[in-house]
This record gives sequence, structure tokens and C-alpha cells, in this order.
Amino acid sequence: MSLRQRLENLPVGRKLLVALLALLATVLVVANLAFISAAYWISQESVAPQALHTLGRLIASPQLSREALASASAAEALLKRLDDYAPLRAAVIYDNNGVSLAQLQRGEKLQLPRRVEQLDSWRHTEFRTNLLVELPQPDGRPGYLLLVASSELPGAFYTGTLTASLVILAFSLVLWLLVARQIRRLVTKPIRRLEELSRQVTREENYALRARRGNQDEIGSLADAFNTMLMRIEAREQQLKRARDDAQAAFDQAQSLAEETRHSNRKLELEVQVRSKIEKKLTGFQNYLNSIIDSMPSALIALDEQLYVTQWNQEASALSGTSLDEALNQPVFLAFPPLKPFLTQLKRTVEQHKVEKIERVTWSRDHEPCHYALTFYPLTGGAGRGVVIRIDDITQRLSLEEMMVQSEKMLSVGGLAAGMAHEINNPLGAILHNVQNIRRRLSPELEKNREQAEQTGICLDAIDRYLNAREVPQLLDGIQQAGTRAARIVSHMLSFSRRSNRQLTPCQLPALIDQALEIASNDFDLTESFDFKSLLIQREFDPALEPVPATANELEQVLLNLLKNAAQAIHQREDHTPGQITLRTRLAPPWAEIQVEDNGAGMPESVRKRIFEPFFTTKEVGQGTGLGLSVSYFIITNNHKGQMEVHSKIGQGTCFTLRLPLTPATTGL
Repeated sequence: MSLRQRLENLPVGRKLLVALLALLATVLVVANLAFISAAYWISQESVAPQALHTLGRLIASPQLSREALASASAAEALLKRLDDYAPLRAAVIYDNNGVSLAQLQRGEKLQLPRRVEQLDSWRHTEFRTNLLVELPQPDGRPGYLLLVASSELPGAFYTGTLTASLVILAFSLVLWLLVARQIRRLVTKPIRRLEELSRQVTREENYALRARRGNQDEIGSLADAFNTMLMRIEAREQQLKRARDDAQAAFDQAQSLAEETRHSNRKLELEVQVRSKIEKKLTGFQNYLNSIIDSMPSALIALDEQLYVTQWNQEASALSGTSLDEALNQPVFLAFPPLKPFLTQLKRTVEQHKVEKIERVTWSRDHEPCHYALTFYPLTGGAGRGVVIRIDDITQRLSLEEMMVQSEKMLSVGGLAAGMAHEINNPLGAILHNVQNIRRRLSPELEKNREQAEQTGICLDAIDRYLNAREVPQLLDGIQQAGTRAARIVSHMLSFSRRSNRQLTPCQLPALIDQALEIASNDFDLTESFDFKSLLIQREFDPALEPVPATANELEQVLLNLLKNAAQAIHQREDHTPGQITLRTRLAPPWAEIQVEDNGAGMPESVRKRIFEPFFTTKEVGQGTGLGLSVSYFIITNNHKGQMEVHSKIGQGTCFTLRLPLTPATTGL
């Protein structure tokens, strides 16, 4: 707590005493300083100059003047006589030529002028009182005496001042004690008595107590005001007691009346409880039926005989965009406009009590075509005739059927491709074998070749020079490279078309990526659209990554899908910057990561969130099924127990990240 806060928290009497003490101390200090300053001024301005003039007249007498200038020793002897003179600080005697003959200094040594001519410049820097006295000589030029007065007051002055200050201080303390006693009697004690009375009133809650009037001052006025407040509180307390007694009497009367009405209300309460239980059961049963209807995946709509809506579940609201409150008691063709073409079937169902079915209708939902099956059931009962409409979403079922048909086609095409690959392997083997035989039979290093050349009269060296001149070996190299490449393509097609046994084996990820790249570079669909080989392929493989347990064929299928999507995204760009696909592998325990990044057109956030949904595609009709990425996601997450995610920005590109566990996971397959 600071000093100011402590002073503010002191009682009123102590605050007055502290203020009085501070005032006395200030007056004492100011008086002493003023007295000392006045004494110093009087000493410097009056006493010191008069003393120096008197001393100068004494030494300037003819006898002492001759004695002072007689010799240096005589001058020093004369100055030593002045050593006991307290107001004198220093003295110098100058001879007839104005040169210092002898000096006297008391205390700290002063820089006195050596010649009389230097006296004017010395006086500009000296603050002490000084006097130059001429010492006349009867037979020549006079000498001079320089007297310098002391700037200090005598010690007796300070001793006397201190003694007077102590006496004044003692007298001030005695006066302060007397004033403090009167302040305690006249201020502090009345305030304390008033404080004790307020505490007593608070503690005892006795508002009949009164404070003594005391003196006719502010404290006395405060006591009168406190007594007035106590009188008013006492009167208010008595009023509250009377009001409490009246309220208690009214309460007792009301209690007796309430007891009489309680018996009559008991019977009504029992009847209300019975009715409430019945209503709760009916409401609960109705809510239960509504919950069952709302939880069904099909849209259910109940109509009366006039085809007005009487029941409407949540799926019907989601499908039509019309809420339950808006649909109830409305004609069905207004609540659900797409049902207007089927009013004839609905009326026939009501009239003939016959179930009507519409196998397939196509409506737009969220700007996408969806397929539905409609069933109209007749409704009979005590409430009259009606019809129940059930609308089932068969979009996914139709897509699955189409996928199954497409899968059968792909199986057939895969078998055909495998057979064709086996058939192509035979002529490819013959081509490669014959190229090798041609090289051997043209080589001059074989003995049999030289023998046949001699028998036919042909020079093998000349033939070799001719072949080199015509670049026949380069042509053979091209045939061999093309055949080897075709054989490798066929081998990749065979390994890709084989059915996976779903067994996880250690796989070298760089080798799998290179093999998928080889297949993608020879994909007929990509070649027809644009040249896949024109893309810049950037490989960033982590050398610390060891073989990862995976199903090679399935992982190769995923990589092929991602490479095809990346190539198509690059082809969709509007600018002409070079297309680039970056392939990365990275060790990130407990995962092995594969990234396929392109600088294609990218995708918006709405498309990125749905990219792994089955049958979702942004391609034109006939250009894609929307199953490639969903199948890839299933292979990575379900078959390999890994993770697959995508990040994309429009105009910057897309990056797919695959994470495979470094240790084999139980797939359950």
C-alpha cells in the first residue's frame, strides 16, 4: 500500500495531527533557512567589508607600512599577526614594484595574483569580498596589501542556530501534544462514540437508542441527523410489524378458504388426470406412428377420397420441397406437382381398390436426374376411402445394375484382351528371335559365317561396311526395341487383367508407379484425346522407403485411375503452360505415402467433397461412370486399411495422397 493510501485511511483525528505536525516542521525548517541566509547576507554585505576597511587602515599607518615593506621576513611576520583574525581568509603584501612579497592563507589554498596588475582579472573569478589597501612609503613608490574576507560563518553561529532550533522544536512538540489532546477530546472521541452507537444498533437491532448531542458543531449536527434516522427507522419497523400481523390474519383466513376449495378441486383433478393420461397415450401413439412413417426411406403420402393430403412424411418433404404444414389439406397436384400426370391412376386406385405401379420415372433433384418407382395403394376404413402413395428412390439400384452389366462387359473384354495378348506374344517372340539370328549371321566373328562367305565368294567385312553405311544395324535396333516394348506392354496387360487374390505382399512402390505410368502412356483413350507422353513426369521417391505390404494389381489400378484423371485435368486447362505430373513416395511412420500431383484445372470445394461418392462425375454423358475414384477409395481404405484424401485449388491443380500401413493389416478378405 502506498503512503498516500495509508494517509487517506487514517482516522480523522490522526489526519489533523499529521497535518499539524507537517505544518510545524515546515515552519521550523523555513525559519532556520531564512535566518541562516539573512545572517550570511549581512556578514558578506556589511560585517566583512567594514572589518576589512578597519584592518586596512591599521596596517596602512606609516610605521606598519615601512615595517611591512622592509623585507620578506618582516612582511610574513606582520601577516602572522593577522592569523587569529577569524573573518580574514587570505592576505598578500606587494612591494614597490607590485610583486608578491608575502602571503597568508587559511583553509584551502587560493590562487592569488602574483602581481598587482593581475588583480583586475582575478576579481572577475573571485566571489569573496576583497580589499586592496595602499601602503605609503616616504621615500618612494607605495606598496599594496590585498585582504580577502572569509565566506563562511563562524562555528559559534551554527551552534547557536542549532540550539535555538532544538528549543523551538521542543516547544513545538509540547504545543503539538496539547493540540493533539484537544483534537482527541473535541473530534476523535465524539466520532468514536457515534461509531460505537451505530455498531450497537446494527448488532442489537435496537432502534430506540439515541446519540448524545454534544457540542454545537458539525459532529453535533451529525448526531442529530443520526438520531432522526433512528426515529424514522423505528417508526417504519412498527409499521412493518402491524402490516405483518394483518398479513398473517389474512393468510389464516385464506388458508381456511383454500382448505374448503381443496376438497372440491380434488375430484376435478382426478378427472383431469384421467383425461390427461388418455390424451398422452393417444398423442404418444400418434407420435410413434409418425416416427415410424418419417423414419422410412420411402416418401409416403396419404390422400383422402378427393385426393387431398392427410399424411406427409419427412422424405416426402425432402423430395418435393414442401413442408408438412404447407402440404396438409392441399390437393396433391399442388403439394407435389410432379404427381399431376398420374391423377388418372390415383383416381382409379380409389375407385377400383386396385394397386397401381409405375416402374420408373425420372425427376430432377439438386439439379441431377434421379429415378423413382411409384406405388399407389387403396385405403379403406372408418374414415372413408383414400389412397397411399409410396415413392422409392431406385437411382442407386439402377446404377448398380448398370455397373454389374459394365463389369460383365469388362470381364469379357479382359478375357478377350488376355487371349489376344497370348496370341500377340507368339509373333513378337518370333520377331525378336529372328532379329537376334540376323545379327548373329551377319557377324564376322562366327566361324561358320566366314566359311559360307568364302564358299559363295563374298567378303563379310565389305557386307558389314555396307550394312553400317546403310544404317541397317540401327534399323535392327529399332525393330528389337519396338518388339521389346510391345512385349512389355502385353506383359503389363496380362498382369493387370489377372484377377487379384487379395493377398498383401511386399511391393516396391517405385516399380509399381513406373509400371502404371507405362500402361497409362499406352492407353488408347488417352492417346485419342491428347499425347500423354508429352507431359512432364517428375519423380520424387524417398530412398528410405522399403517394400510396403500391398496387393500389386489393385494398387496399380488405383494409380492408373489417378494418372488418367490427372492427364484429363491438365488437358482441360485454358492456358498453354507445360503439363506436369509429380509422383512422390515418402516414409511417414506408421504410413507409407504416395502422392500424385498435377498442375491441371483443379476443382471447386463442392466437387472435392463429393469426389469419392459412387456414380458422381463431372464428365459429359458417356465419358465416365463416376466409379473410378470410388472404387479406388474402396481399395485403399477397405482392402488395404489405409487412407485416401485430396486437396485441390481451381487454376492451380490437384494432389491425391494415398497412405498405406507399413505393417500388414487384417483385411478380413
